[in-house]
Amino acid sequence: MSSSVLMRDVLQRIATGPHLSKDLSRDQAREAMLTLLDNSADPVQAGIFLIALRMKRETDDEIAGVLDAINAGIKKHTLAVESLTTLVDPYNGFARGAPVNAFLPCVLAACGVTTLSHGVLAMGPKFGATHEQVLTCAGMGPAHSLSEAASLLENKAVAWCYLNQETIAPQLANLSELRTRIVKRSCLTTIEVALNPFAPTKQSQLLTGFVHKAYPPTYAMLAHVAGFDSATLVRGVEGGVIPSLSQASRYFHSVHGSPVRQIDLDPSTLGIEQSERAVSLTEALAQQLDAEGYEKTPNNDYSQALAEHTANCGLAALQAQKGAAYDALVYGAAIVLHAQNVCTDLATGVAQARAAIDEGLAIKHFNAAKNALSL
Repeated sequence: MSSSVLMRDVLQRIATGPHLSKDLSRDQAREAMLTLLDNSADPVQAGIFLIALRMKRETDDEIAGVLDAINAGIKKHTLAVESLTTLVDPYNGFARGAPVNAFLPCVLAACGVTTLSHGVLAMGPKFGATHEQVLTCAGMGPAHSLSEAASLLENKAVAWCYLNQETIAPQLANLSELRTRIVKRSCLTTIEVALNPFAPTKQSQLLTGFVHKAYPPTYAMLAHVAGFDSATLVRGVEGGVIPSLSQASRYFHSVHGSPVRQIDLDPSTLGIEQSERAVSLTEALAQQLDAEGYEKTPNNDYSQALAEHTANCGLAALQAQKGAAYDALVYGAAIVLHAQNVCTDLATGVAQARAAIDEGLAIKHFNAAKNALSL
């Protein structure tokens, strides 16, 4: 069947209104997504496909099929480490707080948890500050290849790195312009967190965040489809992996696609006493956001300034400067250590994360990666 005939048939099923639209099978979704990835789909039809799925509300079979298509273009690399945690924050970044989450992988590495993070430089519709922008402001870039990333992850003195999506799934990355043109979030925003380019010798874990309560079962399913052994799903600020520093929250855990299990969180019981839910903006950034917002375009001035502010806060925290950024990294690390049974309770995880920072281990792991990936 030609791609034009395939897409016409698919669109006739999913783009006929809220009452008449029909769901796709997993195989149908996979075949349709393959036409987008190999650039054989008409651009208009490709945009309609993504929008129609979103408006209809994707089924588990449909998003699993789309992930199957993306996975078909990813060749997994064997990794000579027993366990790997893949940390993924929203690709479209952060706007209302400083995303020091970008520094969490090196804190986890200092706690003995080998950690990969991935993302893009900029992504709509938010076009907020991303991990890549923050790390660039801190003087380091992404790994240039999967083999280079593997060598960093296997090096116990580093044990973490960041990858751009283009290195993992170049066909998916090529859809960024289309995604910008259709403006609204598509199913790809949900699915791309489950990219899984490495196969450790024993266990692989996905760590990601969410805002809306419907997402944990979906992410757990995607993690299972992608080959992760477990998933830790945190109700975090702006959908990131670090919860509010001032309010109770929760995270969910799933093993091999099992129903998610909820674990309640309260930062005040862990010695975290902050009045703001996240690392605060500078006064200038806060005034701009409240008064006029920012231009939601790639590499806008607001997101760049936020990334620079975040880099300063994150580097200070890694050097054991106490404050919201320090608490955020400790809190995020403790959740991972608890979820992965590295420690028996969250309080022990907090103590272990604080020690990793206070004793200078976290900054050593950051600098080891920075020296390998200097801009």
